[in-house]
Amino acid sequence: MQYSGRPSSYRRSNEQHRHQSPVRHMQPDSRSDSPEDSGSQYEEDAPRAQNGYGGGQGEMQHHYHHASHDEDEDDDDGFYGGTAGGGAAQSPQVDSPGPPQPPQSHYQMQHQQQLQYRRKAEQQHQQDMSSRRHSQVAPQAPSLPPPIFDHSHLKPGNSASLLSAEKTLEMYRLNAKKTNDPEIQFQFAILMLEAIRGPAPPPDPNSTQYDQEKANEQKERSTQDATRMLQKLADRGHHEAQYFLADCYANGIGTPRGRQDFDKAYPLFVQAAKHRHADAAYRAGICCENGWGCRRDSAKAIQFYKTAGSLQHPGAMYRLGLAELNGELGTSKKPKEGVKWLKRSAEHATAEFPHALHELALLHERGIDNVLFVDMDYSAELLAQAAELGYAPSAHRLGECYEYGKMGCPMDPALSIHYYNIAAQQDHRDACFALTAWYLVGSPGVLPQSDTEAYLWAKKAAEGGLAKAMYAVGYFTEVGIGTAQSTQDAVIWYKRASEAGDKRASQRLRSNQNAGPLPGAPLGERTEVGSAGQGGGNHGMTGAKSKDKDCIIM
Repeated sequence: MQYSGRPSSYRRSNEQHRHQSPVRHMQPDSRSDSPEDSGSQYEEDAPRAQNGYGGGQGEMQHHYHHASHDEDEDDDDGFYGGTAGGGAAQSPQVDSPGPPQPPQSHYQMQHQQQLQYRRKAEQQHQQDMSSRRHSQVAPQAPSLPPPIFDHSHLKPGNSASLLSAEKTLEMYRLNAKKTNDPEIQFQFAILMLEAIRGPAPPPDPNSTQYDQEKANEQKERSTQDATRMLQKLADRGHHEAQYFLADCYANGIGTPRGRQDFDKAYPLFVQAAKHRHADAAYRAGICCENGWGCRRDSAKAIQFYKTAGSLQHPGAMYRLGLAELNGELGTSKKPKEGVKWLKRSAEHATAEFPHALHELALLHERGIDNVLFVDMDYSAELLAQAAELGYAPSAHRLGECYEYGKMGCPMDPALSIHYYNIAAQQDHRDACFALTAWYLVGSPGVLPQSDTEAYLWAKKAAEGGLAKAMYAVGYFTEVGIGTAQSTQDAVIWYKRASEAGDKRASQRLRSNQNAGPLPGAPLGERTEVGSAGQGGGNHGMTGAKSKDKDCIIM
C-alpha cells in the first residue's frame, strides 16, 4: 500500500463532502499513480464534463471494477478524478481488505442524475447550435434607439386635441413668472403680442355678445400683461425689449383706444439705439425727421441714420443716399456720396428694404454726369433683383420692358405677364390694369383670352384709385364686357373717373350717346384694347395703333 501523503481525517472529511455536495466527482478515463498526473487529467477533462459529453454507464462500470488495486491510490483518484461528461461519482470507500461494494440503490440514483444532466446538456447544446444557425442565416440589425418623444399614448378620436391658445399662453405665463431669466420673459411677451396681433379666428355662430366681450377683455388683459412685462425688462436695460415696446406704442398696441403714441415710443427708440440697435436707431431717425414724439431735427435725424448705417441697416443707408443726392435733411447735394450710400444699401437689400436696388436701376437708366454712367443691362439686372425681393414698382417696370422691348429686354409675353403678376399681387394698380389689357387680347400658349378676368383686374385697379381704370370699368359695364350690362352703373364709374381727372370720362358724361362704342377705335377691334398689342404677343406694331390714345380704354 502506497502512502498518499494525506491524513486519514482529511480523507474522511473529503469523503463526507462528496456525499453531501450536489456536485459529483467523477474518475478520469486514464489513471495515474501520481496526484499531479491525476490532477492534470482532471483539468483536461473538465471542459468535456462542463459541456455535457463523456462516458456513460459502461464507462462507470469499467471504473468500478478496476477501482481498488490500492487503497491510497483509490482515495487519491477519488479526490482528483471524475468522468468527463458528467458521469456519476463512486460511493465513498472505506479501509477494508476487499474491494468496496456500493449499494445498488445509490448507484441507480447516481445513474438517473447522470442521465438528467446529460439530457439537459444536449438540449442546451441544440439550442446554442440553433441560435448560431439563425444568426448566420439572418443577422439581426442593431435595434434602433428609443424615440426621444414617445407619443404612442396619443390616440385619434374626439378626445384627442391640442391645447388651446388660451391654455398654452397660461402655461407660458406661469413658467415666465417662476423664472427671473429676462430672455424667457421677453420671449413670452413676444408670444403674447404675436397671438394678439395675429389673424383673428373665424367667428363662432354660436357665440353670444357676452362671449365676444369676454374675448375682447381677455385680449386687452393679455396686451397689458405683455406691455407691463416689456416695460420691466426695458427698465432693466434690455435693448430688445426697449425696441419691441417702442414698436408697440408706435403701432397703437397697448395704448388707449389703439392710438399711436410716439411720445412713449421715441424715448424707447433712443434708449435702444444707445445699445447700438440698428432698427431702433433707424426708427429714431424717422421720428426726428418727421417730428414724431419730438421736435423736427434734421441734424439729429442724420446722426441716427448714420448710426444705423454703420450697423449695415439698408433702410438708413437708402435714406442717407437720397438725402445726399437731393440735398435733403439740411445737406448739400453730393451725388457721389449719395451713390455710395445707395450701393451700400443695395448690397444689404432685404425684402423689407429693396428700395436702393430700384433707385440705382433708375439712375443707371439715365446716368449722372461724372458720377454714374448709363448701363441698361445693369439697370435691368438691378430691377430683376428688386422684383425677386417682391418690390412691386420694379416688377411693374420689368413687365413694361418685356412687353415693349425696352432697356435691352426682348419682347416676351410670358416674362411680361410674370412680372406684372408679381406687382399685381401686391395691389400695384398700374400692374393690375396692365393685366387687364393682356386678358383682353390674350397670348397664344401663354395666357388665354378672358373678358371676365379683364373686367376683374380693371375693377381692382379702379378700386386702387387709378382714373383710367375707373373709366375702363365704366365702359365695360356700359357695353357688357366681362360683366352684366348696366348703363346706370356705368354712369357711376364715369363720374368717379371724371372726379379723378380722366377727361374721356367727362366727355362721355357730356355726350348724349349713352351706348355704342366710344370715340376712337370701333368696339369690334378688340385687338387694339389694352397696352399689350395685337394678339397679346405682336409687339412689333408701329403707327397710331400701338399708342394708348388710339385704344378704347387705355
